[in-house]
Amino acid sequence: MCSHFFTTLAVATLLTACGPKNEVDIQPVKVLAEIDGYDLARQYKKFAEVKMSPDTSFLTKGERAAVNKIIEASKLLSEVYLRQLDVRNPEIRAEIAASDRADKQLLLDMFDLHFSVCDGLEDGYVFYGDTPCPKGAGFYPPDMTKQEFEDHIAANPKDEETFKSGYTVIRRDKEGRLMAVPYSKAYGKWLMPAGKLLREAADLLPADRNNNRLKRFLRMRAMSFRTDDYFKSEMAWMDLLGNIEVAIGPYEVYDDKLFGYKTAFESFVTIKNPEESKALAKYKDFLKDMEKNLPVEEKYKNYARGFESPIAVTYQVHGGGDNENGVQTIAFNLPNDERVREAKGAKKVILNNVLGAKYDRILAPIGERVLVPEQAKLTAKKWMSNNTLFHELSHSLGPGTITVNGVETTVNAQLKDLASGVEEGKADVMGAYNILYMMERGELDIADKEAFLATYFTGKFRSMRFGTGAAHAKGAAYQYNYFRETGAAEWLPKEQRFRLDFAKLEQAISDLTGKIVRLQGDGSYDAVKAFLDTYLQLDEEAVTVLSNLDDIPYDIRPIYPDGI
Repeated sequence: MCSHFFTTLAVATLLTACGPKNEVDIQPVKVLAEIDGYDLARQYKKFAEVKMSPDTSFLTKGERAAVNKIIEASKLLSEVYLRQLDVRNPEIRAEIAASDRADKQLLLDMFDLHFSVCDGLEDGYVFYGDTPCPKGAGFYPPDMTKQEFEDHIAANPKDEETFKSGYTVIRRDKEGRLMAVPYSKAYGKWLMPAGKLLREAADLLPADRNNNRLKRFLRMRAMSFRTDDYFKSEMAWMDLLGNIEVAIGPYEVYDDKLFGYKTAFESFVTIKNPEESKALAKYKDFLKDMEKNLPVEEKYKNYARGFESPIAVTYQVHGGGDNENGVQTIAFNLPNDERVREAKGAKKVILNNVLGAKYDRILAPIGERVLVPEQAKLTAKKWMSNNTLFHELSHSLGPGTITVNGVETTVNAQLKDLASGVEEGKADVMGAYNILYMMERGELDIADKEAFLATYFTGKFRSMRFGTGAAHAKGAAYQYNYFRETGAAEWLPKEQRFRLDFAKLEQAISDLTGKIVRLQGDGSYDAVKAFLDTYLQLDEEAVTVLSNLDDIPYDIRPIYPDGI
């Protein structure tokens, strides 16, 4: 429903906007420039500029040269992503640049921040022009409806696989009929030279056991750009070792708000910290035990997935595409291909420099506005880091491939546009559940339980500021509402803060974990929609707190060097 960040508009207006309608399926159409009180400069400043300068001195000359090639390839993927959000974007940006508006530079800066004229913090409202942002981004014709898409498949069942593929865009032929176009064809102008750069990067790497694995991945990923077959290169990515950790390709489906089918291109160019990675690696060995410990019936537990799941603690040196857009990623769990996950699990990568900047500039100050003082002082950076790690670990747990009405399918295929929001909330609450489990086993310090719970609850408000269009915001909103319903968070009107009942919060974490796993395992779109209809509506207390956070940055705008 509505998990808006509640600062630009009056609270009363927001409560109306976030009323009982099913806003999961509603795309805003009002132009922000027409809203009283909207301030473009203020919106831009909600992202605090942070200059990043990770230490890369330990890399060899050949490794640095290879990283610079990958950075160049990442810039090309940003060009692809620009068009994936909206095919009109290059023309819109050129129009702004050619204008004589006094605020032209600010408009361009804002456009470059969000890769479009859609303000990501205002749920996709536009700050230039009067055309609503397409709900299907640039993946589908802007005039195509969900019904037209589904009717085409019903009439042409042989097209179902290509239409639902994560590696095609939907266009119209000369007669106006829908057709699927492979990414390699639609974006070949940028993917082919990006692939060439990846091959050149592979050639520059010195030959050794670790770099040979990276060489293999880069060459295979370059081939994937040509063939649209990413399975083998995803498998190769799982085997990466060494100082350089690179994820580059089409991954997340968040921007496809019609169906959640289409993947967006992005890249993460990072340098691994082997000592920090080794310190956290032990937790992947508990994944099978975590699955066994889930508070659900056995039929919902998934032992088919691989439990290999390497963990990498890294420092990002550059990004590209979806990774650069608006709110910054602090960690990721890839690949998303269920075939790879069942064979090898998934890799968890933490971007330590990004996470640290967010804690210092955002989470710690938020805690002081969310919780009563004696609980606010409990929040700690190490628990934000652990929350992040176990969130990513938990993406590898629970239902993946499921059977519905005797047919094998996947959770994502069943839940479509609802899948991402539900999954992000699942990973979050299940991550908390697993941290508590690790405390019970003595693997994490149980004396820090209250500090962990305070940091975890505060984090919901950091995420809820991102707007209803963001999957992480939806996940945070339904957790918050469930905790309020169970009495785990008491509102104190005089203090304008929450006081946590730690025992109730711990129980609510367990109960909500079980509820979400069952919803995913049953694969019922209607049941999940009903759940979200109930638990995405924020109460006045949340609105009050969120309204009091406006002087705290919403996110960071990292500035990376063009090369290392």
